[in-house]
Amino acid sequence: MSVIIDNFDVFTGGFWITLQICILSAIGALILGGLMAVLRISPVPPLRAVGTAYVTIFRNLPLTVVMFFAAFGLPTLGSNADFLRIPVLDVVFTRLGTDLPYFRFAIIALTLYTAAFVCEALRSGVNAVSPGQAEAARSLGLTFIQNLRYVVLPQSWKAAAVPLGSVIIAMIKNSALVGFFGVVGDLSSAADQLTSAGGFPFIPVAIGISIGYLIMTVPLGMYLDRLEKRQAVAR
Repeated sequence: MSVIIDNFDVFTGGFWITLQICILSAIGALILGGLMAVLRISPVPPLRAVGTAYVTIFRNLPLTVVMFFAAFGLPTLGSNADFLRIPVLDVVFTRLGTDLPYFRFAIIALTLYTAAFVCEALRSGVNAVSPGQAEAARSLGLTFIQNLRYVVLPQSWKAAAVPLGSVIIAMIKNSALVGFFGVVGDLSSAADQLTSAGGFPFIPVAIGISIGYLIMTVPLGMYLDRLEKRQAVAR
């Protein structure tokens, strides 16, 4: 435990960077995944094809491949993901505004990859809504978008909440890969810094890193368990 105590600032710094990546990636994945879910259930065949192609590609690619494309493909294309330097947001999440673009590349990779699973979780929630609800809305003259906004999505979110939470937990664990693709200061790179450069034994460092990830995932998992029990009682 002395390794964790003596290097507490390294662990807390890595935890904060990893937490920033996870929060921003989760927001991006929820937005993009929601859009893809709408495309997947769209009555327009070309839009459905786009949503289906996106899910098929990213759900079946390894995350490491997506990370490689983001970390090395985007610079080759001349992009350093400057569009993520969003005013105000880069004040809260300071690494967005730095000249180290791999933080932004990691967010792009995790967002693209996780959005495919968010899409399917949301689509399962939409399928859980009784078809009679949508038919009743159409009989009242609601358009497809109005039907989604006022009838289907408000109900589907409840059914999809637990699967979505599981997707976010998986994304938090997947974020352990970002340190191997140039992100400096996260939990993974902190482990490399302490073991390679600092000469500390791996096991205590791994325990410290595991504690950091458990702090992020266990409370969310406990909340999902409570939510699932509450939904079961309501049913």
